[in-house]
Amino acid sequence: MSSEEAMDTKAVFTALYDVCEENANFFSGATKGQPGDAAQRLVDAMTTIQEHARTLEPVISGFAAIYHHFDFDPHIPANGYRSLVKVVRCCLLHIIHKGRYITSNRRSIFFRASHNAAEMEAYCSALCQLKALLYLAQRLLHDNSHGNLFFQEESGLSQSFLREYASMHKGCFYGRCVGFQFTPAIRPCLQSIAISLVAFGDNYKKHQSGIGVAASSFLTSGKYAIDPELRGQEYERITQNLDVHFWKAFWNITETEVLSSLVSMTATQVKVNRALSVPSLPFDLPFAADPTHMVTVSPPAAHIGRGPVQMRLISYELREGQDSEKLLALCRSEGGQISLSLGLKTKRSPPSPWLVLHFHGGGFVAQTSKSHEPYLRSWSQDLNAPILSVDYSLAPEAPFPRALEECFYAYCWAIKNHNLLGWTGERVCLAGDSAGGNLCVTVSMRAAAHGVRMPDGIVAAYPATLLTVYASPSRLLTLMDPLLPLSVLARCLSAYAGTDPQVEKQVEKVSTFSMVRRDTALLLRDFKQGASNWIHSLLDRGGADSVRKSVSEASLTSPHTDPPVSGKASEYSLEKGSLKSQTCQDLGTHTNSGASNVQKNASQTANHLSTTTVNHNSILDITLTPESKPEDVSFFLCKEVDPSVSESFSSVAIPPPGGEEDSEKPQEFPEGFEPLRSEQLAEMNMQSSPIARNPYMSPLLAPDSMLKGLPPIHIVACHLDPMLDDSVMFAKRLRNVGQPVTLCVVDDLPHGFLSLSQLSRETREAANVCMERIRDVFTMKDPPPEMRKHRKLERTNQEPFATKRDHTPLLQVTVQKEEGLFVGGGAPFVDEEGLAGFYPPTKSEAEKILA
Repeated sequence: MSSEEAMDTKAVFTALYDVCEENANFFSGATKGQPGDAAQRLVDAMTTIQEHARTLEPVISGFAAIYHHFDFDPHIPANGYRSLVKVVRCCLLHIIHKGRYITSNRRSIFFRASHNAAEMEAYCSALCQLKALLYLAQRLLHDNSHGNLFFQEESGLSQSFLREYASMHKGCFYGRCVGFQFTPAIRPCLQSIAISLVAFGDNYKKHQSGIGVAASSFLTSGKYAIDPELRGQEYERITQNLDVHFWKAFWNITETEVLSSLVSMTATQVKVNRALSVPSLPFDLPFAADPTHMVTVSPPAAHIGRGPVQMRLISYELREGQDSEKLLALCRSEGGQISLSLGLKTKRSPPSPWLVLHFHGGGFVAQTSKSHEPYLRSWSQDLNAPILSVDYSLAPEAPFPRALEECFYAYCWAIKNHNLLGWTGERVCLAGDSAGGNLCVTVSMRAAAHGVRMPDGIVAAYPATLLTVYASPSRLLTLMDPLLPLSVLARCLSAYAGTDPQVEKQVEKVSTFSMVRRDTALLLRDFKQGASNWIHSLLDRGGADSVRKSVSEASLTSPHTDPPVSGKASEYSLEKGSLKSQTCQDLGTHTNSGASNVQKNASQTANHLSTTTVNHNSILDITLTPESKPEDVSFFLCKEVDPSVSESFSSVAIPPPGGEEDSEKPQEFPEGFEPLRSEQLAEMNMQSSPIARNPYMSPLLAPDSMLKGLPPIHIVACHLDPMLDDSVMFAKRLRNVGQPVTLCVVDDLPHGFLSLSQLSRETREAANVCMERIRDVFTMKDPPPEMRKHRKLERTNQEPFATKRDHTPLLQVTVQKEEGLFVGGGAPFVDEEGLAGFYPPTKSEAEKILA
C-alpha cells in the first residue's frame, strides 16, 4: 500500500470517529426538543458504528497492502479484494457525510431526529454485514492458492459462503442504502427498479388478469416508495424465494410494445430494424485451413428439436442486400411498425466491410435483442456497420447447450449469407454482455473445434466465464447488489444447466401474461372513440404481442417435456413424447460403444477429413468435452511465492475460527461477532450441476489447448460487479497461454450498465468504451507486440461525480497466424464413461490432417 493510500485510509477512519463521537455526546445529553427515543437510537447507532470501525480499520489496511498481487497488471488495479475494500470505504464516507449533515442541522426546528436515526441505523447494519464479508474474504485469502481469486471447490469455503448468504440479513442494502456504492447518477434508477420489482412481486401470484396487474402494481408502489424498510424487507423476500420464472417475467417487462416504443423514440433512429426467422437447415462452410474442403454446420437440435433461429438486423444505413427478396422472406412480424426503408428513390449504401454479431445478456433466461436496441442502434451509427443480434432460445425450457448451438449456427449463417446483411464478409466481431459475453467466447471455441473461419475479435462486457458456485471475493458482493443477488444468479445458472425444478410453472405464467395482453387490448379498444388520433396511434399497438415468444416459450404449448441435462443416455427418455435432440441421440449411440471402437472411429473420422466434407455433431465438441483437470488449467497451479509475500498474506488471512469445518455447527466468524440474520432462510442450491464445469459452459475452466486458438479478446468489466473476478481471472488465463487480450475496468457502475446506457453520462461513456473496443477489432490489421493504450473510466478526487479518461497500457500479444491453430478435429479422447470426442489439434496435427 502506498503512503498516500495509507494516509487516506487513516484520514477516513479519523473523520468517522470524530463525527460519531461528537454526535453521540450531543444526543446523549439532555437535549431540549429532541424525542428521547430517536435521540437514544442515534447514540446507539453512532456507538455501534465506532465499534465496527475499530475492528475494520486493521483489516482494511491489511487488504490494501496485499490486494495489488491479484491485479491483472499494475496498470489495471481491479480484483474482488479491491472491490470489497472500495465498498466498505464508500459506506464509511456515506456515514461521515450523513454525520456531518446531522451535526450541521441537529439544532434546527426542521430537523427530523427519527428520520436521521433510521438513516444511521441502516448504514450501521450495512457496515455490520460488510464486516462479515471481509471476514469471509480473509478466509478466501487463507484457503486459496497464490494469485487465484476463486476457491475451486464447491465444498468447504464455497459451501460456507452459500450457507451464510442464505441466513444473512440483506434488506438494509435494498432499502435506504440501495445502490450506495454506485455513481450518484444512477441511484435514482436503481431505487425505481427496486420499487417496481417489489410492487410487481406483490401482485405476481394473485393471478389477476388484464390491466389489474399493472394497476395494482402501480397503486402498491407508493407504500414501498415512502417506506424504505418495508421495501428492503420485501425485496429480500422476493430475491430469496421467488423462482426463475418471476425474474423472467419481470426482466421481460421492457419487451412490451408500449415500453419499447417509448424507449425507441429516444434512441437513435435507424433505416433497418428487421426481425428475422432463419429456417434451421444444414449447410456447408469452407474449411478455414483449406478452403477446398467443406464443413457441414448442423442445425440446432438440443432439447426442443429443430426450429428457426431468431435474429434482428439493425443498420443505420440501408445497404445493398438488406432489402432483397431473399431477406424479406425471412422477416417475421412483431405486431408493430417495422423500420425498413424501401423504394426506388431510397439510396442504398454499399455493403459494409464490418459486421457486429451480438449476443444479448439476461442470465440465459430472459430478454431479447429488443431490450438492447438503444445501444445497438447507437453502435450501428457510430461504427457505420450493420449489427446482427441473435434472439437465442432461453432457459429453463431450452437449457445448455441450446443457446450455444443457436448462436454458433447464427454465426455460420451470417458468414455464408453476408450478402443479405449488407456486409462484404471481410471482418466480423462478436460482442455480448454478461451471458452474451459467455456465448461470444464459447461460440469462438466451437468455431475453432469445427475448423471454420474464426471471428476477427471478441468484445465481452462483464462476461460470466465461470458458471459454478465457486466462491470469490467479488462474488461476495452478491449479498448487496440490487441487480445481481446471489440467489437470483444461482437460479439462472441452474436453469441454464438444466437443473431448474420448476419448469412446469412457466405455463401458468405465460398464460397469465397472455391475459394481460388480451385484456389490455380490450381496454385500449374502449378508449379509441374518446382518444385523440396520436394517442390512438400510440396505444392501438398495445394489444399486439408484448413479449417475443421465443422458440423455448413456444414449446410450452406442446405436450413435450424437456429432457434433463445429464451425461448418461439412459436419462434421455422418449416418455410422454419428449423431444430428443441429435446431441442426445449421438450420446446414446456412443455410450454403448467400447473404448477401442471409439478410438478407432475417431481415427477414421480424422482420416476422413482430408477427402470428404466434415460434419461436426454436438456430441463431439460440446456434450463430451471433458472437465478440465487442474494440470490443464494454468491458474490452478500454485507457483513458488516470495516468502515476504507469503508473510504479508498471512498477516491478513485468517483460518476457520471454529476449528474443523465439518462440525455440525461450523463457526465462520471470530468469537464475539455475528452478522445480522434474516427471519427466513433463502432457498439455495448448495451444489451446481457437473455440466457447469464443461468448458463450453464455463470457459474459465477450459484447458489451455482450447484457449490458444481464440481470436483477440477485449474485456470490459465493472469494478463493483460481482462477476469482476470472472473477467480478471479469464484475462490472466488468456495472457498466460499467449493469447491477445485487453482488460478495461470502469468504475462506480453496476453489472448490466449497457442496458442503462441512456440514463446517465457515466453509463454512456462506458458503452462508448465497448464500442471503441469493437472499432479496434475492425481497424487493427495485426495486433502489435508492444503495449497499447486504452481508456479507463475513473472518478476523480476533485470532482466526485465526474469521470476522466486515463490512458493506461494493457497487454497485447501478437496473434499467431498459423492457420493450423484454428483447425478442429485434433487428437481423440475417451472419458471415464467410454465416450468419445476430439481435442482442438496442435499445428503439427492439423498439418497431418490436411496432408
